[in-house]
Amino acid sequence: MSPLTRNQNWKNTNKHNTARLAKWTLAWLISMAIANFGPLFIWQQDVLTIVTICINFILGIGMILANRRQLLGLDELQQKIQLNAMGLSLGVGLIVGLSYSNLDTTNLITGHAEISHLVIIMGLTYLVGIILGHRKYQ
Repeated sequence: MSPLTRNQNWKNTNKHNTARLAKWTLAWLISMAIANFGPLFIWQQDVLTIVTICINFILGIGMILANRRQLLGLDELQQKIQLNAMGLSLGVGLIVGLSYSNLDTTNLITGHAEISHLVIIMGLTYLVGIILGHRKYQ
């Protein structure tokens, strides 16, 4: 197999893995919305809520496995950039999340500490980590 063919196969595999991850992420995101808003606007049965939460959980596992496959298909540099960004996101999420929770439990903030705020912080931190990683290795 020529290097050009091998490179094209890698690109196609990477595209396929990224598309698979996008589909799993979209399915998980939609199931999350249904699990959260279904009981408020569509049904009032606890059984349906439990079923949708279980489906969301299973789709989340599928998303994690698709993410793993996508990461394993990347080259070493891309894996390093991803790992560094994920580590940064985990660290910031842990420190900010626990500090935020302490502010809530000691009543130093007026609102409740919401998990959605932590998810936003972690997502933005991950994005910054990816951008900085790409700049570092350009």
